[in-house]
Amino acid sequence: MDSFDIFKKLSVGAKFKKPEKVAIKPENEKSSAKQIKVKTVGDNVPGALSTFDLMKKTYSLNPVLMENLNKSGYTVPTPIQTQAIPVMLQKRQIFACAPTGSGKTAAFLVPVIHHLNKPLNKGFRALIVSPTRELAKQTLRECTRLCEGIGLRAHTFTKFNKDKEKFNPKLAQKFDILIATPNRLVFLLQQEPPAVELNNIEWLIIDESDKLFETGVRGFRDQLATIYKACGPNAKRAMFSATYTVEVAKWSKKNLDGLISVTVGNRNTTTTTVEQDLVFVGNEEGKLIAMRDLVKKGLTPPVLIFLQSKERAKELFSELIYDGINVDAIHSDRTQQQRDNTVKAFREGKIWVLICTELMGRGIDFKGVNLVINYDFPSSAISYIHRIGRTGRAGRSGKAVTFFTNDDKPMLRSIATVMRDSGCPVPDYMLEMKRLHKNTRRKLEKQSIDRSEIRAKPHRYQKPNADIKDSTSSKSKKESNDKNKNIKVKKNLVSIINVDQSSKVNKKRKSNVSKDHKVVKKIKKTSV
Repeated sequence: MDSFDIFKKLSVGAKFKKPEKVAIKPENEKSSAKQIKVKTVGDNVPGALSTFDLMKKTYSLNPVLMENLNKSGYTVPTPIQTQAIPVMLQKRQIFACAPTGSGKTAAFLVPVIHHLNKPLNKGFRALIVSPTRELAKQTLRECTRLCEGIGLRAHTFTKFNKDKEKFNPKLAQKFDILIATPNRLVFLLQQEPPAVELNNIEWLIIDESDKLFETGVRGFRDQLATIYKACGPNAKRAMFSATYTVEVAKWSKKNLDGLISVTVGNRNTTTTTVEQDLVFVGNEEGKLIAMRDLVKKGLTPPVLIFLQSKERAKELFSELIYDGINVDAIHSDRTQQQRDNTVKAFREGKIWVLICTELMGRGIDFKGVNLVINYDFPSSAISYIHRIGRTGRAGRSGKAVTFFTNDDKPMLRSIATVMRDSGCPVPDYMLEMKRLHKNTRRKLEKQSIDRSEIRAKPHRYQKPNADIKDSTSSKSKKESNDKNKNIKVKKNLVSIINVDQSSKVNKKRKSNVSKDHKVVKKIKKTSV
């Protein structure tokens, strides 16, 4: 039974049909780049090559590298690989935009490894900058597989204090490729003397460039400027991302000589292999009800659930942990070791449902994720694209469910537009909603919606919260005090009544005694 039947009444719009997979044409068919919708802009653009054998013949690729590609499962190049690899093999600077799960990592690793060719013991000659440590480690694993038997060695920073104390230019001599996050790399560059030297960098790769070019707390533009200066002007630059932003495009066009722009499919769209659904849940309580109904109907793990903050991720985890499903959470409050263990357990199938924040929405490749649930509505169309891009990767099919409430109405139109451009039917009223002004949209993207706490009725196995304990204890104290007061009042009243009654009895006794004395006196007188 389809696990989405529960949403038939709640779901907005018609039930989505399963999209058809896009097949890549083999080399004996015509116009490979045209049929797979690859758009290029620039002067003297190299022709797209539809097979790795053609790349080997045209550019004399290393036979060992070709063998490693086959071992890693790369038999036919993806659309971005057919065009980006030839461009970089000619040492042209590139700005590439392709959907999530389309093979961008191999698209820049293959030409970089080809150009470095063999170790020279000169230190780092290629630098790959990633926004998160999880993505950096994933790129390192991929790079290590492709460099096997060639001799090139890749490195990424692991522990902050260890890197600061032990890493130095002499140690870097034995490595050829550095994969790092901006903050940690800048920290080591600013040491006296610098712990890392980037003078010999030949290729600078910016992975998830749209994220790294953001300004403010969430962005890394300032750190990126420091890295550029450290690499020097001779380094070739390549920008890769799943989403297109005007800022990155303008900067690349202005600063990169002989730039070639490569775009696969329509800009800022999702893959056609993901079935997408928008579900109206009314309010925050409706989200938890819809989530539990989905669990009752049956989930096909692995499943990713996205929330807007680490606090809300903790709250949802504390609710779902009692529902009998194998669930865990990953966010910035957890140590790097805890995050690594959680990711490893999720990859190995020990965890079925992983609750996460935007931290996991960038570039992380989990094989075979069947379902992505946007528990909290994405803050932008770009965030939505990266979130649901964790499923439907490498040609596989996947599903994405997005809950929305009345508070999410301002951003609904942008998400509906992405779904329409990806081939999913959406109601007309969503597309006809008022378009937000550019400044208003940016403001909403930076400010998270203030949502109520995720909390249901206390579970029978769940301990009550501290504030509930305090409130109940204070109430019980008040009630007990009131009871004690009433008891004291009653005791006082009883004592007063008893005193009055005893006084009356004593008066009667005295009167009776006096009467008896008078009778005795009379009897004595008469007897005399």
